[in-house]
Amino acid sequence: MQAVATAIGGIPIVIEGEGADTLLFLHGWPDTLRLWDTTVAALKGRYRCVRFTLPGFDPDLPARGTSLDQMTALLARIVDGVSPGTGVTLVLHDWGCAFGYEFAAQHPQRVARIVAVDVGDHNSGSLRRWLTVKARMQVFGYQAWLAIAWILRGEFGNRMTRGMARALRCSTDPAHITWQMNYPYAMQWFGSFGGLRHAHRVDPHCPLLYIYGQRKPFMFHSPQWLARLNTTPGCAVQAFTTGHWVMVQQPDAFNACIRDWLAANPVPTYAPC
Repeated sequence: MQAVATAIGGIPIVIEGEGADTLLFLHGWPDTLRLWDTTVAALKGRYRCVRFTLPGFDPDLPARGTSLDQMTALLARIVDGVSPGTGVTLVLHDWGCAFGYEFAAQHPQRVARIVAVDVGDHNSGSLRRWLTVKARMQVFGYQAWLAIAWILRGEFGNRMTRGMARALRCSTDPAHITWQMNYPYAMQWFGSFGGLRHAHRVDPHCPLLYIYGQRKPFMFHSPQWLARLNTTPGCAVQAFTTGHWVMVQQPDAFNACIRDWLAANPVPTYAPC
């Protein structure tokens, strides 16, 4: 089946593949829908794969800071448009996890299951207590840097953003990385666009596959998060010897992990988490 392009809420949407189940892919910083190229190629023979570039993350379009409530409303429009009446499977990474978890919390009936990559209970007390002072300073350092780059904007903001992407070993083409992708960090640290303090605590209601890279200076999940998923029917955890971008660093194993979990646990057989 040829890819189908449409638009919802002014956001270009790409739909590939066929099947009864719809997978909605959400990327994070500093990526676009292209992050999922190999994953969609591996899954579109069995599933209907829907993806888009988050508002403001397309370097060819104007900056578009988007509040958490606006993002949730946009996701609701997209899910209703591509899968009316049927819950979707969210496939999430980085900020896509934060936005996807919030959508699932507000619209649980529209989410059948979740595949989350490298960001778990990011806003939990368990994670805050588990992170060392050094890890907290590292998180603040890179996130505040990017938030400031959002404020400064322009070419200087671009240089700051691309420099941080290099430091974090991101493989995205620097030409496609711009300051306008940084607004989630401004939301986090400066309260821009309404901030994130009103976000629901991450507490998935549905089956969840959590994939994460082990080769990082700190994790975006707590040990309690892993323990919960490992003991909850329908949920699973898989660690990879990679950094943050698991799907780029070990694509074949990553895609096989998702494909096998989805195939072994079709939506009708799930019990709620």
